[in-house]
Amino acid sequence: MHLTPPPNPDSALLSTAPASALTPTTPGFYLRARPHGFAAHVCASPDNLCAVRQLARAELLAQGIGDDAVDSAQLVLSELVGNSVRAYGDYVPLVVEVYVTGYGVAVNVHDPDPGTLPMRRATPLDCAEAEAGRGLGLVDLLAPGWQVRRSAIGKQVCCWVPAEPGGN
Repeated sequence: MHLTPPPNPDSALLSTAPASALTPTTPGFYLRARPHGFAAHVCASPDNLCAVRQLARAELLAQGIGDDAVDSAQLVLSELVGNSVRAYGDYVPLVVEVYVTGYGVAVNVHDPDPGTLPMRRATPLDCAEAEAGRGLGLVDLLAPGWQVRRSAIGKQVCCWVPAEPGGN
């Protein structure tokens, strides 16, 4: 099944339909439905990140996840994809998985390099002058206990955002 997001990110479809209801249109973006979520194979780009964020919102809302947890999952997803782009450059091939589990929302990002691990910086989250360096601190806060695993693709950063269906 080849599904990708519609060209208009403001489409009403994105706010109400699960990812499995979307139609193919974007190059460099392959969407595979999975139970309670999706796996998106993407070439990292601003447009594809926006599309994956919108898909995550649509799918999680369709699964009954509350707005606060959806926002947290989208932020974790953005930070992990951003880290991969900073480490490997634009258009790095990634697999982004978002799905609901009994523990909350799983957000996993696979990238092609098993040797380069995410590194926390000492930048405080409340530092007004910092322009970078707070991403993994945010991930620690929103998805405590995240892990890095080797995968067939390279490595996988695995996160679980606490959530209950219908909760905020």
